[in-house]
Amino acid sequence: MDGRGRLAQSLTWIARLRARPPNTGVRAFVFENLMRASQPLARRMLRWARGWFLALLRIHVPRGAGMVAAALMILSSIVYGTVEGGHVPTIVSAFKEARDQAANAAGFRIVSVALSGNVRVSREEVLAIAGVSGTTSLLFLDVAAVRERLRTNPWIADATVLKLYPSELQVSITERQAFALWQKDRRVSVIAEDGTVLEPFVAPALVQLPLVVGEGAETRAKAFLALLERYPAIRDQVRASILVGERRWNLRLRNGLDIRLPESNAAAAFDRLIALERDNKLTTRDIAAIDLRLPDRITVRLSPAAAQSRLDAAKDRKPAAKKAGPV
Repeated sequence: MDGRGRLAQSLTWIARLRARPPNTGVRAFVFENLMRASQPLARRMLRWARGWFLALLRIHVPRGAGMVAAALMILSSIVYGTVEGGHVPTIVSAFKEARDQAANAAGFRIVSVALSGNVRVSREEVLAIAGVSGTTSLLFLDVAAVRERLRTNPWIADATVLKLYPSELQVSITERQAFALWQKDRRVSVIAEDGTVLEPFVAPALVQLPLVVGEGAETRAKAFLALLERYPAIRDQVRASILVGERRWNLRLRNGLDIRLPESNAAAAFDRLIALERDNKLTTRDIAAIDLRLPDRITVRLSPAAAQSRLDAAKDRKPAAKKAGPV
């Protein structure tokens, strides 16, 4: 014990240090002591490793385990090569073909397809989209997948697919109707009421459809054209309905006259236009635009020819007034 009541540390190492020759450094002495202290730990680790190794040796390996391991390695190599080489679709297709051939041999080949409701989409297109061919088996046909594939065609709004065993398939098509023509970036497409682009070209039978122009006009055409339908006197003169800034509409009449409608309450603007047309026949006059955007006034812009004629007439009246002199 020391003077303060604490256990004194062992002084053996100090005695060893004093006993070493003077030319021996402190570092060498410390290293030697560390090595001596680590020897028991090394012996314990060696005994632990030897115990594990002997335990592994005592494990009984069943007969044939090597063959199974080799087979698994070969199979994994085949799977890896198939996936990396992109052969999975080919293998799946071959499996489906073999499966369908087996089902067809059992009497489940699709012999007849009853198709109804298709007008714009031909029978050949329907069968191609559905993936039905002469080798398709009714037994393994996924009707939900066929229905979803059919609905990817823009003309087909919905479809019903029924399997009548052993060999008949019924397909009922609900088609979208061509509603209007939509022009964007100088390209004209046929659209349905919901704005779906049905085809990126216009067949001769559809050229008489209403024309809407501009970004977003395809989705807002139904509501606006329904409003325009209430005013047949204006509707019959309209060449195109133009959506401006995705906010409001302009009408381009067949004679080149522009009618600018307000962003809100376009029905009131149409009522004022009908009254003006009834009293003044504005749409038949030589004017370029009628602006109805302000609720308390109507602005009319003359065509260039009419404006020049008005200016010439004003010039002719001035000399006549000067010649007449004061009254």
